[in-house]
Amino acid sequence: MAEILVLYYSRSGKTAQLARLIARGVEEVDGMQARLRSVPPVAPVTTSAAPPEPDEGAPYVVASDLGECAGLILGSPTRFGNMAAPMKFFLDSTGAQWASGALVGKPAGLFTATHTMHGGQESTLLSMMLPLLHHGMLIVGLPFTLPAVTQTRTGGTPYGASHVGGPSGENTLSEDERDLARALGQRVATVAARLARNA
Repeated sequence: MAEILVLYYSRSGKTAQLARLIARGVEEVDGMQARLRSVPPVAPVTTSAAPPEPDEGAPYVVASDLGECAGLILGSPTRFGNMAAPMKFFLDSTGAQWASGALVGKPAGLFTATHTMHGGQESTLLSMMLPLLHHGMLIVGLPFTLPAVTQTRTGGTPYGASHVGGPSGENTLSEDERDLARALGQRVATVAARLARNA
């Protein structure tokens, strides 16, 4: 089975929840499987290396995950309208994959979570697109033909799946947010399957 890498950083757990729903959407497409991975945290001062596996959640990503995937769905919480530092740190380390063209022509999607409705969801998704475009990936969004894109009063944008957690993180994922997360997984997996058939 071909695998879609669902790669994320999550601090409060909301981005991880979206990742699991996206993985479910991926696996609703025949012949496709999700590979859930996370990026390790970073700190201004490093006193010891990150453990080889996190205490909980998805395993940490390794370089081979990128080369082996048929597509990539990337997620990060919003930090001042941008991706979180651990995700940026990871993307900055992918120069070898860029030089070899490991991701060229593969489909990619994006997702994020914020505390507030105007916390920078769309700018965060756009910021994560830029390195993927440099990698030669094909960006897959969420079209307006999906009813939840136009009816949502919570998260969900044409640029990718998202969640509004609330000022203290009190909001659970809405039905629209859940539907759009699964739809994103389905769309990226479907594009990857079509590309494989036409290769």
